[in-house]
Amino acid sequence: MEQNLTPTAEAEREKDKVVADAHQRMEENLARSSEAECEKDKPMSDSDDSDSEDDAQQNLQLESLQTELAANPSNYDAHLQYIALLRRTGDVDQLARAREAMSEPFPLSPTMWRQWIKDELSINTASRPEVFSTILNLYERGVFDYLSVSFWCDYINFVQEFDPIVRQCSPTGISKARDLFERALTAAGLHVAEGSKIWEAYRQYEQAILITINDTDAQTKLNIFSLIRNLADIPEDRTTVSPKISSVPEAKEKQVQHIRSLFHRQLSVPLADMNSTLTAYKTWELEQGNLQDVESIDLVDIYPHVVSSYQKALEMYNARLHLEEQILSTNISDSERLQHYMTYLKFEQSFGTPARIQVLYERAITDFPVSPDLWLDYTRNLDNSLKVGNIVTNVYSRATKNCPWIGELWVRFMLALERGHASEKELSDVFEKSLQCTFSTLDEYLDLFLTRVDGLRRRMTSTGEEDLEYKIVRETFQRASDYLSPYLKNTEGLLRLYAYWAHLETKLGKDIVAARRVWENCLKICGSMLEAWNCYIAMEVELGHINEARSIYKRCYSKRFSGTGSEDICHSWLRFEREFGKLEDFDHALHKVTPRLKELQLFRIQQESESAEESEKNPKRNAREKRKMGPDITEEQSPSKRLRDVGNPEKESEESKHQVQNSSQVTKVEGINWKNNKIDDNPSEQQFSHGKNRAYSDHCTAFISNLHPTANYEHIRNFFSDVGGIVAIRILHDKFTGKSRGLAYVDFMDDEHLAAAIAKNKQKLIGKKLSIARSDPKRVGRESSNPKTSKEHGHATDHSSKKGFLSKETDDTDKEDVTDAKLSSTKPGNDNIQLKGKNTFAVPRNVRPLGFTANKPKTEDEDEKPKSNEEFRKMFIR
Repeated sequence: MEQNLTPTAEAEREKDKVVADAHQRMEENLARSSEAECEKDKPMSDSDDSDSEDDAQQNLQLESLQTELAANPSNYDAHLQYIALLRRTGDVDQLARAREAMSEPFPLSPTMWRQWIKDELSINTASRPEVFSTILNLYERGVFDYLSVSFWCDYINFVQEFDPIVRQCSPTGISKARDLFERALTAAGLHVAEGSKIWEAYRQYEQAILITINDTDAQTKLNIFSLIRNLADIPEDRTTVSPKISSVPEAKEKQVQHIRSLFHRQLSVPLADMNSTLTAYKTWELEQGNLQDVESIDLVDIYPHVVSSYQKALEMYNARLHLEEQILSTNISDSERLQHYMTYLKFEQSFGTPARIQVLYERAITDFPVSPDLWLDYTRNLDNSLKVGNIVTNVYSRATKNCPWIGELWVRFMLALERGHASEKELSDVFEKSLQCTFSTLDEYLDLFLTRVDGLRRRMTSTGEEDLEYKIVRETFQRASDYLSPYLKNTEGLLRLYAYWAHLETKLGKDIVAARRVWENCLKICGSMLEAWNCYIAMEVELGHINEARSIYKRCYSKRFSGTGSEDICHSWLRFEREFGKLEDFDHALHKVTPRLKELQLFRIQQESESAEESEKNPKRNAREKRKMGPDITEEQSPSKRLRDVGNPEKESEESKHQVQNSSQVTKVEGINWKNNKIDDNPSEQQFSHGKNRAYSDHCTAFISNLHPTANYEHIRNFFSDVGGIVAIRILHDKFTGKSRGLAYVDFMDDEHLAAAIAKNKQKLIGKKLSIARSDPKRVGRESSNPKTSKEHGHATDHSSKKGFLSKETDDTDKEDVTDAKLSSTKPGNDNIQLKGKNTFAVPRNVRPLGFTANKPKTEDEDEKPKSNEEFRKMFIR
């Protein structure tokens, strides 16, 4: 007689009991997770009891938040307030859309996902297929955002209770449940404090399956044999004609071995409460008849490898116990907990187990989701250990959502996608998202564009993808140029971009005309850089276009370049003609270059004499200015020279350090006056400048050095968030390039907050250890009030006002001399030389720093018509 494929009644009752227990555990977890927010989680129908005035106020708040989110979708707090209001009003559809809108730019916490799922279940029944699918999708998204063992347990319990395939204990359902348990173990099974919860749930599920395999009824064995075969992996050829009854005990034995394997796996992992797990295992073995007494029988005789693994895991747990207690302590600040996490991570990295390191990183970012240093360390560790795979790209996706203002994360995200052979659409989408973010420096934007071009070039040359066309590379370069050129004029970064562009135009685009057009556009922006002309010439020489290279030399040999660049380009032209030109070409170049070199020689001689006179009259001031040279270098110097000019910090006294720190405020004001062509001789203006420098008393101020170049005000404020009491933050920037100098002042309300801030000395911010000390305004006050120093400063100013010739290399930091030189050149009887116009190489260019705007009208000197070469030479003859 045909029977249904169901287990025995006793087994069915046992299985229902297990399922009921799982359901009860899920309800208890949901109740615990919402206990802290019981006041907020009132039923949505409670809003019906509010009066009309409250409704009107809520509507106004909703409209205000909608307007704010439409203008600024990245406002995290506005999203939270908007969702909380919608939960009170009971607008289900609008609430779902608001949550979806928030989950797009931000990862949601496990508590928020639980709240979302609870609201969905309160208005729908999970037994309906479409509702079950919706809740299942929410759980999948929740376990992706952050690591939470309790959330994984809720997910597993939900599937066991409401998934019809799993509830029927069909082969497909059992396989589906086991896959979910293995995923949970991979994600959180190594969680030292809470990982045992998932192991126990897995064992209970397998034990429930064992109950269903009961050999009390032969006919039932035949009816459920298809299920047994799946569980025991019995080949189909053993059941083609007539399954043997002996296969059922074999299947039962297979299931027992599966449960025993789970115990062995768990006992080899360092987890909390390992003794309880060992006791449970002995009890289970006793039930199977393998042990006579839990207390007296030792496992060494039966499973020596299990005992060895258990002892090793127990030692590992004991070694980590104090670290676990530190990160789980509730009596410490967030900064201390983060420091404990970093110590714990270093400890784990010393053992080199990638899976355990990853779980600890996941725990850390769950507690500190917006820590850039943590994300950078985490992703760097994955790049070194895994290289490719969905795990790496998933982590980068979450990292860029939590810290979108870190350009390095976006760059490494694109590289990780490229390593994983992602499609062009995926790479393009990530690149476009990165451009919508706001970064601290322009170099981060430049790095993004270059990384994008690098990837396109590699795929075009290595894989030969047919979908990629060179026009995509050209469009990317053009976007980079349009975006960065206004801010990176005459910088090495922009020159590198144009050189790369021109190189690819010749190699990949096969278009020399386009390459020349790139260089011509570059010269319009970086024409005062000798390197730009040299690179253009080098390209033409490499391609064998000698006449084109010669024409470029003719255009640039008379131009003014920084340092010895003017002489270098002349000598370079002569060498070029020796190597590639005819005798007539060499004679022509010599005829052009000789008078130019003489002019430059005269200029250098007079420049050296001026410098010598200045040094003799003001030896102390000259020595002081040399010490200030480092932070006050002009944009015409190369980065290598800037590094050489910076003084050795170990040799500087404490007094000179304070002078450099406070002088940056003065140079900033004086630089602005020079940019606007103001006369610094005016005593009132000088008083204004020095008065501005004394606007900060620095009585409760911390001086910070060794800042990361990308650190901004928000980073510093977050760094001192546990200290509090911040009044103002001043980050010192280079007045020409606008880049951070790695120095900052932070004003605090009182000495108590200042002392707490100084206690954070040597802690890391964006990967760099900060040096934090108290600013000493008395030391600076004594230096500025020294009559001798003031007299020397006044003497130097008078001297520069009487001279019409500016020595740019020896007195580059004293910017008020520039305006004095311009004024003195108009006085009658002035015998000194004033160079202007097209070939001027003495008067510095009027380059404003990034972000500086001024509506001052141009002076007559700026509008004066440039002099020709002939007029320039007559100035020397007179």
